[in-house]
Amino acid sequence: MPNAPRGRRRIAVRITPLRLMIAAVLIGTLLVGGFIWFARHWTPSHSRYPVQGLTVSAASGAINWRMARADGADFVYIVATSGTHGRDPAFDDYLAGARAEGLRYGALHRYSLCERPYDQATAFIATVPRDTAMLPPAVQLDLGDDCAARPNRDTLLADLNIFLNQIETHAAKPALIRVSHDFEARYDVASGINRTLWLEGGFFPPDYATRRWVLWTASTWRRVDGIDGQIEWNVVRP
Repeated sequence: MPNAPRGRRRIAVRITPLRLMIAAVLIGTLLVGGFIWFARHWTPSHSRYPVQGLTVSAASGAINWRMARADGADFVYIVATSGTHGRDPAFDDYLAGARAEGLRYGALHRYSLCERPYDQATAFIATVPRDTAMLPPAVQLDLGDDCAARPNRDTLLADLNIFLNQIETHAAKPALIRVSHDFEARYDVASGINRTLWLEGGFFPPDYATRRWVLWTASTWRRVDGIDGQIEWNVVRP
């Protein structure tokens, strides 16, 4: 009687530290790649936040405004000035492009704690034209590296009021205050100045101010069709 066929020989895979390390690297690479893809495409729910837009500066590079609008941007805030001398070189071109495409547009100033509020307001007013169609001007408050000798809260609030009064007279409308978590923790601006709040919080709605926010920077990872460089993605609270 012939012998029964032998079963298939099982191939043993030897697990070594090197193979474990390679597997871990591959899995980690896939996870990181997946997160980056998700972050670059994610936006908050449009059913919950129907009005969404972006912030741009010269770092955003060339912009195809039609493509940006088609990718979900309803409005844009354009960085105009920083401190007293930091006029953003792309401001004029961006402003013209947003106007031509029919996007709603506004100007933003990055406030310096170590420069005079009058001088900062002068720089902003000299850069941003009078335009009744513009969104309210915005001032960004952050604890940057440009100022080591930071003022106390009373001085900051007094100076900020001077700056706001100047740019609001120019714009003929109240300004927005965009305040970072660290800045708000140090100065409690929300309790000291009654202006519309613009807060920051990647992926999760912020809750660090004592008053309700109206504008939220939801992502600095988002990438938009027609814009190669960095942008920030914002939503308006209904």
